[in-house]
Amino acid sequence: MTLKIIDYQPHGIIVRSGKVTREAITYCKNLKIISKHGVGVDNIDVKAATEMGIPVTNTPKANFESVAELTVGFIYALARSIPLEDKRVKNGIWDKKKYPGVHISGKTLGLIGFGRIGVRVAELVNSLNLNIIIYDPFLKIENLPDATTLSSNIDELLSLSDFVSLHCPLTTENKHLINKEKLALMKPTAFLINTARGGLIDETELAKALEDGKLSGAAIDAFEQEPPNPDNPLFKLDNVIASTHVGGASDKSFINMGTGAVANLLKGLASEKPDRDCWINPI
Repeated sequence: MTLKIIDYQPHGIIVRSGKVTREAITYCKNLKIISKHGVGVDNIDVKAATEMGIPVTNTPKANFESVAELTVGFIYALARSIPLEDKRVKNGIWDKKKYPGVHISGKTLGLIGFGRIGVRVAELVNSLNLNIIIYDPFLKIENLPDATTLSSNIDELLSLSDFVSLHCPLTTENKHLINKEKLALMKPTAFLINTARGGLIDETELAKALEDGKLSGAAIDAFEQEPPNPDNPLFKLDNVIASTHVGGASDKSFINMGTGAVANLLKGLASEKPDRDCWINPI
């Protein structure tokens, strides 16, 4: 028999990748706190929790460094075709004439979302001589890092960037933010990176754009369906790098997320207010 959350009456919940639905929250009559082990809370019905007066927390400072590092790794891997070269060599193919390496220096990196992760990515690529364009309608920073430009138009960012990296949360308003129309704005030599949330990209349209040569490559850490369907058209393409939503996973970040989630839980169980930067739904 598989036990579910509704088989208990918990006072607190720590959630990583499972879903905490309205049904579950309603059933848990003693619930005082929902603590996310990580950052994204799209797997928690925050609206339902708010209506029932239950705080929802996350660990915003725990794994942003890890996600930023993977993003930079993807930039290198895409530009220098590292996974494809590895595959070719291991399959006995030694053909330098077909190596599609791209020089990174002097290119333009577009960051969609400029929270902790986006800021850290900009810091990490500082020595790569990249021009950085930022699109974030909620950005309140006045003094941007050097070599960065703030754009009020996502279309402009997409059309100018050689690398586009997503660092925004998934909401009902921005689902399939990167769709057929947006992909058509990108350079055919450009690369798309998603270490945020899978629903931000229309994966079917992305696969078509890559297959038709309208985009040079993509690195995807987060998929709309997880685990993704083995028949996902992206998996048939050599110019796609895929990983198992591990952007926030590292030895250090796991410790940070675990201790942070427990600290938030204990505050909630003690009827204390969570720290403001961890509190998703102040009530």
